[in-house]
Amino acid sequence: MTRFHLHLVSDATGETVHGVARACLVQFEGIETVEHVWSMVRTRAQIESVIAGVAANPGVVLFTLLSEELRTLLQQGCRKAGVPAIPVLDPVIAALGSFLGRESRGLPGRQHLLDTEYFARIDAMTFALNHDDGQAIWDLNEADVCLVGVSRTSKTPTSLYLANRGIKAANVPVVPGAALPKELLSADHPLIVGLANDPERLIQLRRNRLSVLRHEGDSDYTDLESVRQEVRDAQRLFVGRGWPVIDVTRRSIEETAAAILSLLVRARGEES
Repeated sequence: MTRFHLHLVSDATGETVHGVARACLVQFEGIETVEHVWSMVRTRAQIESVIAGVAANPGVVLFTLLSEELRTLLQQGCRKAGVPAIPVLDPVIAALGSFLGRESRGLPGRQHLLDTEYFARIDAMTFALNHDDGQAIWDLNEADVCLVGVSRTSKTPTSLYLANRGIKAANVPVVPGAALPKELLSADHPLIVGLANDPERLIQLRRNRLSVLRHEGDSDYTDLESVRQEVRDAQRLFVGRGWPVIDVTRRSIEETAAAILSLLVRARGEES
């Protein structure tokens, strides 16, 4: 196992540089990182603190700083410490600038300005929380997307991920022996997507959940034949209603959300 320090430096919240780092690190096996997050870095004094931190714990530095002065100070400090300083957005900004024939505005944290898109995300997040697991079913038709599936098919985390993209997502559980709410069956606005999972994987997830809740004993909830029947019944329901189905067994939340967004774009295109 290789262990190293990783410094993530940003003039905003640090979400971008952290996302890039995570996407890159998964490509390497046998490594462990000690992350040092330096966010909202916008002054010389803050940069000096970062440089001191890097000197105390030498390691790779990834940064998203748009101020030329602060970038220069950081890069000089990293050279003295003998560590690489990588500006993760530079290639993208340069390529876009070349294509558009324009220079970037260089405004730190611009992606987090309180604009219409920002408030749309907040509204979508509130909607997802209020409509989690079949709650607030009376205004389900206001959703952009509604995820339907048996227990432990990643409905909630996927809904929240979509909400962070500004998509109003609700989710409704398929419970054995219980009818689906009429508000779902009559909804004509949201894209309704069925989520499926392998029965054996479902049992593993459910047992882990019961362990966390310290619930002892077995039941139909984790019985293989019962779960197989539960999955088959849900699949027949989805097909019978004409809902698209996504198998989440080997998908990450991000991959599932990407597939849903693709279906949503297609559905909206057909409506227009």
